[in-house]
Amino acid sequence: MKIAQNVEPKIKVLHIIKSLGRGGAETLLPETLKLHAKDTFEFHYLYFLPWKNQMVEAIEQAGGKVTCLTATNNLQMIRKVSAVIQYIRQHNINIVHAHLPWAGVVARLVHRRIKVPVIYTEHNKQERYHMATRLLNTLTFNWQTSAVAVSADVAVSIKKNINPSVPVIEILNGVNTDFFQRDISAGKQLRGQMGIPHNAVVVGTLAVFRFQKRLTEWLDVFKEASEKHPNLYGLMVGDGPLKDELVQRRKTLGLEDRVIMPGLQTEVKPWYSVMDVFMMTSVFEGLPIALLEAMSMECAIVTTDAGGVKQVIRHGVDGILVNVDQWSGLPMKLDELINDERKRIAFGVAARSRVVEAFSLKRMVGELEEVYLSLT
Repeated sequence: MKIAQNVEPKIKVLHIIKSLGRGGAETLLPETLKLHAKDTFEFHYLYFLPWKNQMVEAIEQAGGKVTCLTATNNLQMIRKVSAVIQYIRQHNINIVHAHLPWAGVVARLVHRRIKVPVIYTEHNKQERYHMATRLLNTLTFNWQTSAVAVSADVAVSIKKNINPSVPVIEILNGVNTDFFQRDISAGKQLRGQMGIPHNAVVVGTLAVFRFQKRLTEWLDVFKEASEKHPNLYGLMVGDGPLKDELVQRRKTLGLEDRVIMPGLQTEVKPWYSVMDVFMMTSVFEGLPIALLEAMSMECAIVTTDAGGVKQVIRHGVDGILVNVDQWSGLPMKLDELINDERKRIAFGVAARSRVVEAFSLKRMVGELEEVYLSLT
């Protein structure tokens, strides 16, 4: 005779985010889901912009339940509060985890009405948001249970600009270092398809094409470096509102044959495997996921010290940093790596060691699960 065993019900977590395009915060959702304890947690995902859905398939393949509550702008998102509450009640959600300011506002309004525990992850510094976004974030910030900051800079910014009464927990972003490993064969194959010589040095980036990344300046840096190094090729992976401007800038600089722009790519490992150097020119950052992915893929790093970047890269140890206001010095730093293959390879190995030791996704997921458990 079998004895019935009591099985603890799973803790149901609902992630709310504006879109599921390929941004840093969005990319983390399927990656963390792969490592979460599925016997303890069940994960649901709500998003609002139906045309930004690149991460939906990856989340569903990892076992998440995804629903789009269609909205075309931020105000329409706010009007979806009742629909979110209906979803929470229908699916017996225990915890809401929101990402980025407008989804955060939606979640806080939900919390005000039905008191479900709400966690909000802040991925950027308050100073970098539009005035209206920043004001709403500040006015509603305490209408939640707790907040997560993805870097020390982000945590300081919250405390300085908002001075919240709710707890702010620092949980550093992480990367799946088991998954993001360099694939030399895939890199060679992709180089051949793009017509990049096997002995060329490739400097690349992967980003949403928007202001904070300063990608026009990235092209200017590449142009200066390429004048000294005819075997230098560029790779800009991504898409975004500044795409047309960047395509025109590439043409103006005469770089159409030297800088390849393959568009948005859901499968990014082969593209990182093409890159010898990963370069960032950002003016501000939280703690960029693409940087951690590139480091895990053994790309040598040259970057501005924007936001949480300086918490990751130790200058001269794991990569090369320049002050965020001195991005024009990047061509000289690139020279160091282009001219010295041994140094370039050594920095790539050091970069991977750094993320394995301090920025693994397993550590991040474990810390998030501790927060979830503390709220049940």
